[in-house]
Amino acid sequence: MNGTPSTPTTPTTRTGTAPAESWEDLVTAALLGTDRRPWATAQPGREAPLALLDAAAVATVRRRAGLRPARAARRPEPAPEDPRPALPAAAARRLATLLADRSGAAGGGRRGSAPDLMELLPQWLAAATAHGYAAPPQALPALLDAARGRTDLRPAALAFAGPRALWLARLNPDWRFALRAAPGGGATLPGADDTEAVERLWQEGLFAERVALLGGLRAERPPVARELLASTWAKERAEDRLMFLDTLRTGLAAGDEPFLEQALGDRSRNVRATAAELLSALPDSALAARMAVRAAACVALDRTAPVPAIVVEPPLQCDSSMERDGVVATPPAGRGERSWWLGQLAEAAPLGTWPERLGGRTALEIVALPVADGWQGELHAAWCRAAVRQRDTAWSRALLGSPSAPEAGGPGAVSLAERAKLLAALEPVERAAWVAGFIATHGLSEAFQLLGVCAVPWAAPLGRSVVDALNIARDAGSYPWSFSGVMGLAERCLDPAEAGRLEALLAIPDEREDAAPGAGGYWAEAFQRLVTTLRLRAEMARELAPAGTTRGPSRNEPPAQLPDAAA
Repeated sequence: MNGTPSTPTTPTTRTGTAPAESWEDLVTAALLGTDRRPWATAQPGREAPLALLDAAAVATVRRRAGLRPARAARRPEPAPEDPRPALPAAAARRLATLLADRSGAAGGGRRGSAPDLMELLPQWLAAATAHGYAAPPQALPALLDAARGRTDLRPAALAFAGPRALWLARLNPDWRFALRAAPGGGATLPGADDTEAVERLWQEGLFAERVALLGGLRAERPPVARELLASTWAKERAEDRLMFLDTLRTGLAAGDEPFLEQALGDRSRNVRATAAELLSALPDSALAARMAVRAAACVALDRTAPVPAIVVEPPLQCDSSMERDGVVATPPAGRGERSWWLGQLAEAAPLGTWPERLGGRTALEIVALPVADGWQGELHAAWCRAAVRQRDTAWSRALLGSPSAPEAGGPGAVSLAERAKLLAALEPVERAAWVAGFIATHGLSEAFQLLGVCAVPWAAPLGRSVVDALNIARDAGSYPWSFSGVMGLAERCLDPAEAGRLEALLAIPDEREDAAPGAGGYWAEAFQRLVTTLRLRAEMARELAPAGTTRGPSRNEPPAQLPDAAA
């Protein structure tokens, strides 16, 4: 295989021979020459330069094989076949180029006008996997090395690498992370229909295998997974119960309520808290009803005031029944007890509680009501967490408010981090429109985390708002690396069809007297990198297109897109 896995440590050769020298020793001897650096392992009668080349050839084969040299042992089983179709030749060459650019661009300062290829690799991998292509065998060592150095790259890299990556990972300790990331440590799991094998693995398997088995069953047959978990629940360790319980998030339904109610009495506080969180995500559960009663007792509508307002009276104590339902009694440092308890109750109560409690008002009308005595921040923050947990679009939209409102840019009752979570509940088009409006009003300085939840490629209004804001920053005379995070997102997320519209920004602008020295040239360079990257992304997408569909875009047709994998 081609590629360069991690440099192996100095190995030993066959019994009775001297240790083989490392790759660094080979390179040093070649650079200095064998006259100045004699080659110690040269055979008698063999010229040193030739012996050096022989050793380098052997070491190269070992490095490309992805296997550390060691004493002779039983040959490994052949690598499994990958049934997926091979990459198109142009795409395979592109992958080699992306993997060769392992260093990537600098994290800050001047980056030049060349695209940051390593930052495009996750997007390329997701596109290749979506097309169903197999990874070229010779690229696997370099691909595993890249994933080893970047944990964020691992899911996409391992999905594309396929079963042969796990085979290689068993041969090189540096790549064992691939086995840990694979379900069941790379073991083959039985199908849901093979009840005997499922029961045997659940009773006798390693912990990673049992977690993988439960997760797979939960995705296919949620009730079967729940019944399997219940069969051994009392015998499991607390930390294992917590991990197993987390798998119930997949396919969570009303049928899980009896089991989760039982888990509320668990001796582990973390298990109780997770069970309560899951139950509160079921609006019709008994726990949700209990929380609704408690929360409603704390929040009411003051109808005597000239303008209707919400009044809040937080709980006076956290009793044992509240603790059983997941309320944590002791607040974190700096938080008052009563506000801490109130937040937990309002977060766990179904959002459907509030229209009836507050005069039949809609979510939008409720959020607009004033809240007495400074309780607005605490109450709205709890409603934000409830909207995210319950995936309620109407409440998410109401709590987000207008992107042009002064409080949207902070501090406000709802933080930018909470707004980013609320945005995820909206449809991609609405999400992009809200962020575009936010940028138009508040600029880019606070928009980075909001842009991170927008679908890729960005919708045209959002892309235009980002480019316009960058152009405004350029005209203001600031340096482009003040916006390096947003510029990096634009390179990965802007629609490649926008490349032509950016041509006008490539010229070096006339510098204002109050502008930072040389800023105009740096901006022209940054926009050149943006345009070059967009064109490269379009070319990458065309290279990955199946045979018979690869063609250049027409004048009115945008280029092919890579999938949503960059943000």
